[in-house]
Amino acid sequence: MKSFTPIPVSRRNFVQGLGGLAAAAAAALALPHVARADTRVARTAGLKLKLSLNAYSFNGPLRDGTMTLHDVIRFCAEQGVDGLDATGYYMPGYPKVPDDDYIYALKRTAFVNGVSISGTGTRNDFTTPDAAARKADVQLVKNWIEVSSKLGAPVLRIFSGKEVPAGHTFDEVLAWMASDVKECADYGRKHGVIVGLQPHNDFLQTADQTIRLVNAVNSEWFGVILDIGSLQQGDPYVEIEKLMPYAVSWQVKEMVTSGKTTMPVDLKRLKGLINRGGYRGFLPIESLYAKNSSEGVAKFVAQVKQEFSL
Repeated sequence: MKSFTPIPVSRRNFVQGLGGLAAAAAAALALPHVARADTRVARTAGLKLKLSLNAYSFNGPLRDGTMTLHDVIRFCAEQGVDGLDATGYYMPGYPKVPDDDYIYALKRTAFVNGVSISGTGTRNDFTTPDAAARKADVQLVKNWIEVSSKLGAPVLRIFSGKEVPAGHTFDEVLAWMASDVKECADYGRKHGVIVGLQPHNDFLQTADQTIRLVNAVNSEWFGVILDIGSLQQGDPYVEIEKLMPYAVSWQVKEMVTSGKTTMPVDLKRLKGLINRGGYRGFLPIESLYAKNSSEGVAKFVAQVKQEFSL
């Protein structure tokens, strides 16, 4: 098997103040289809996959209080799942951060059950033209970076935002978004947490658009959460392959969509892409069609484990 080996390139510290950042964003916008090698994730060639579960798989029970994240950790332990992506929405008081007692109790439950906290996530919107609202969301991300660090979660998942607002262009939004995300990534570096952006068929709808943002931010502390179910504007497997060099984590779902057609994910084809491209790290799955049932989620877990030999 021939593995993709990213070329490690030292990042240039050309961003000096907002003027430098604007210039960097403009340069990236001018090259919408060119992926610079220095923004790819530099990792040792080959494969090393660890299965994780995104807590959203139990969204209903977590929302209504019939399950807690502690319960989901125990489910992972029972099913032989290595990690949990412990989304922040399900922690008490969200969007406020939970107190340290809660954070460390969750961390202990994971540890004693042999489950890693592979990541967590918050919800933000960097597409709004309201600079004060974006500043508040930057602070929200920073707050949850600190939670991630305390949990021992290496990645914090964020979003781009809903859409291009009226009276603005995609390029304008991408420029201010790059500035906001860069500030978050710099804060992540200080706390040892990578900021991962999940394209969600919202403002960012294609791999090329997402790569433009990665290039504009240009930080080794920023990457892509490769959500295979939200790449809906073309052949999802072509889009997945484009984004793989930038992936710091995943959301593997039961279904993929091309245009108006939704179909079951071809796990064998997905595995082939990962085998050829190379990836080391957690492979979180997110079940949307199991209706929040333990049996349904366990079935999807078993399918992925079997196909990927995990």
